[in-house]
Formats: sequence, C-alpha cells, structure tokens
Amino acid sequence: MRLSSFLLALLAGPLVGTELLNVSYDVTREYYREINTAFSAQWQKDQGVAVTVNQSHGGSSKQARSVIDGLQADVVTMNQASDIDRIAAAKILPRNWRERFPNQASPTTSTIIFVVRAGNPKGIQDWSDLVKPGISVIVPNPKTSGNGRYSYLAAWTFALRANGNDQAKARDFVRKLFANVPVFDTGGRGATTTFAQRGIGDVLLTFESEVGLITKDVGGAGLQAVIPSLSIKAENPVAVVDKYATKHGNEALAKAYLDFLYFPAGQEIALKHHLRPIDPALLEREKARFERPQLVTAEEAVGGWDKAFTVHFNDGALFDQIITK
Repeated sequence: MRLSSFLLALLAGPLVGTELLNVSYDVTREYYREINTAFSAQWQKDQGVAVTVNQSHGGSSKQARSVIDGLQADVVTMNQASDIDRIAAAKILPRNWRERFPNQASPTTSTIIFVVRAGNPKGIQDWSDLVKPGISVIVPNPKTSGNGRYSYLAAWTFALRANGNDQAKARDFVRKLFANVPVFDTGGRGATTTFAQRGIGDVLLTFESEVGLITKDVGGAGLQAVIPSLSIKAENPVAVVDKYATKHGNEALAKAYLDFLYFPAGQEIALKHHLRPIDPALLEREKARFERPQLVTAEEAVGGWDKAFTVHFNDGALFDQIITK
C-alpha cells in the first residue's frame, strides 16, 4: 500500500493533533504497543513531529459502548464489524466506514483455537471434547466479548455440521459446552489470566494471536495449543472516529495511523504477534503456519452478524435462554 496519508499530511501543512487514542479490544495490548512505536518513528521521520498514541483495551462490545458513551477515541480497532456498526449508529462515525480502508477495513484476521495444560491430560482435541462431563472450559462472556461470540459461533457451526444441520442438537451442544464454563470474564485477557495465572479450567478458548503471548509472557509455561478441526474467521476491522478525531484536529494523523497497519512494516508486526496478515506475499510465505483449522465466516455460520445478534446474542435470544436454563 502506498504512503498516501503520510504524503497528504505533509502537503496539508502543520497538524494540530500530536496525540491519538486507540480504543481496542482486550488482547491487542502488546501488538499495538509495537505498532505505536513503529508508527511514531515513521511519523517523526516524515513529519518531523513527535506523536504519542495512547491505548485503551477491554471486551470489544464494552469498548464500543464506552466510545458511544463519550470515550473520545480517535480510532477504534475492534475484532468484529458489529461493534463499529454500533458506534456508527450513534452517528459518531459514518455508516460507510468499511469503504474507507482496504479489505472492508480489516488489515488482519485471526481465529479461535484451544490452549490446554501440559501434556493435554484431558485429551482435548476438538469441539466435541468440550461438552464431556468433567471438562472445565474457560471462555469470555459472549455478551461483552468478541472472543466469546466467535467461540460460541464456532462451536455452533461445528455442532450443526456434526449433526446434519439439526438446530435442536446444536442448541443442546452449546448448552452443554457453556454448562462446563465455571466463570465468565468480560474479555479475552481476563479469560487468559483466569486460565494461565489462576490455574482454573482444562481448556481455554482464545484467539490464535493470544496463544503466543500466553506461552511466552502470561504465566503459560507448560501450556500448549490444540488446533480444532474447524473454527471461525475473525476479522479485525478499524475505523477513524470522525467526531473525536475532528475535534482533536487529528483527521490526517488518525487516517495515517490506520493506513500504517496495511503497510509492509505493519503487516510484519501483525505476523510477529500471531495475527494473520492480508498481504498476499506474507500469506504465501507463511501458508504452512496458517493452513489449519478449516475456517468459516460469520456469514457462513449464521447468515452474518445481524442475524447472529437477533438469534443468539441479543437480550432474551438463544444464548440468554441457554444460560438461564
């Protein structure tokens, strides 16, 4: 991708804003910390201006709610489009936000995989093992976390395919799975802490991008990844929050920051943090690393996010019915 925003900013003259707030989902702290350092160095080189990027992290839906309620994000970097759609519905950014950056405004993707204890003592290999009696599953709350919603939809899709598209059996499957969840954290990093540091659970469902961090930095010695047969494609969309970026004089800076995620340097940083880049050359180079599991999209799983919320995640929908029962 060409350095359009950097060049446009140079032509536009002095900038008012030199500080950005990136409001993001729960498990991207380390990734964006490195992105921020690299972007700031590039901006300093091209503009001769020092810039600071601040970060805010939490469950994706909780973060979206915070922006709607007044948290003055210049950019949002989420893990599903529905959260940014909610912000757009509040008229804080335009409804056509997907059209403003390549690949429907998603510079990276991920998926849900499993983390188990050393040696995999419970023999967990696939979704079918998660509903067995005595298996303790750690997954964040689908009501507040994109991680939790993706995990739910992956389990739902597995159950449908394993049971000839029988909705009643799929419903029973996810009921049994969530009956095995001892605690609901509000976001993915909280679930990681519960599993890796507090020692609760036999298996953690989390983003592929979180697994490297778990085994390296979050008390994960002796933990190991398990790749299920099927999972779901998690898109990581981004958007400039026009209302606040304009207020702060940060429009060009905010766009340049998100453009940087698509540049080769940004894509390499994503790869380092176990996110799946969209750069075709990088994907080809790393194809063996990302060839499993088989992935479905939210559209293929349930007909898209609008239907997912109507059927599964809205108040009183299927997930609430399962938990209440």
